[in-house]
Amino acid sequence: MTVTLHHRIETGRDALNNPVYQWYGAETVDDVLVGEPTPEERTDELNLSGRRIAFSLGIPKGDSHEWKDQIVEFFGHKYLIFGEPKEGIEANIPLRWHKIYKCERYE
Repeated sequence: MTVTLHHRIETGRDALNNPVYQWYGAETVDDVLVGEPTPEERTDELNLSGRRIAFSLGIPKGDSHEWKDQIVEFFGHKYLIFGEPKEGIEANIPLRWHKIYKCERYE
């Protein structure tokens, strides 16, 4: 499906040492695979990091966008991509996607 990727960069820290971000644009990305995580993945992530996985995103081969810690929009909602991707060797994976990111609801 087509999703909107909102780009942001960290510009500093606030008084509580939390990152402050500046938004600098958005673009649409085609052919992103959106799927629901298994119940085990949801439970494991909640127990390990305290985050609730809403969806898993399959990123198409050859994509050069920065996805980690960015906001993505689809189904009328915004989601924050977090964690390291599951990534395979592009040439050894037979399908069109080779990275899987986790995202949680952001609003």
